[in-house]
Amino acid sequence: MAKKKVNKTEEQFAAVEETLTRTEQWVENNQKQLSTFVFGVVIVIALYLAYDKFYVQSVNEEAETELFVAVEYFEKDSFNLALNGVNDNLGLLDIIDDYGSTDAGNLANYYAGISYLRTGDNESAIEYLSDFSSDDEIISSICHGSLGDAYINIDEVDDAINYWTKAAFNSENEFTAPIYLKRAAMALEQEEKFSKAVEYYTLIKTKYSTSDEARDIEKFINRAELRK
Repeated sequence: MAKKKVNKTEEQFAAVEETLTRTEQWVENNQKQLSTFVFGVVIVIALYLAYDKFYVQSVNEEAETELFVAVEYFEKDSFNLALNGVNDNLGLLDIIDDYGSTDAGNLANYYAGISYLRTGDNESAIEYLSDFSSDDEIISSICHGSLGDAYINIDEVDDAINYWTKAAFNSENEFTAPIYLKRAAMALEQEEKFSKAVEYYTLIKTKYSTSDEARDIEKFINRAELRK
């Protein structure tokens, strides 16, 4: 039995050695093609790194410079100038068109959406806010909440509730969460969904008791309870 096992092991080693020999032979026979392939991969990687370093970063910097000027107008409540630009400065809409794939172009969607919301163009606000994305919990919550504001302005109450709810639970912080919980709860009352409204009002009372929204929250809870 031991002899048989040794013979089997020797056969396995011989098979492995034969495979390695064939592999070495194939590599030797195809060395030129392999070298060409490896060189091609290296060139592609080098081109990508050069593209990222010299083009993408350059475009990002240009976009950030243009966005900085547009945001200055936004912060002064000059929303039309922020959106459309002035003199040689690009507006938010131009930045989105020209630099849409950059971080600055993405952020321009947010500022454009808020600008349209402030000027009463709710459909455009929804369009641009929907195109914005962020990993920052506070900013993304404000974006969801602003979408809720835009939808309530066009009497799309269910959509408003959905976005305010999403905003409230996206980041459970003392700043944004109680604001959007209260807006959602009030809209739920409007839709005669009083039990859910009481749930949201109560959450403000228990979880966000130090917020401004909690100061008179008992009044809202009692009102919704009576209407259940």
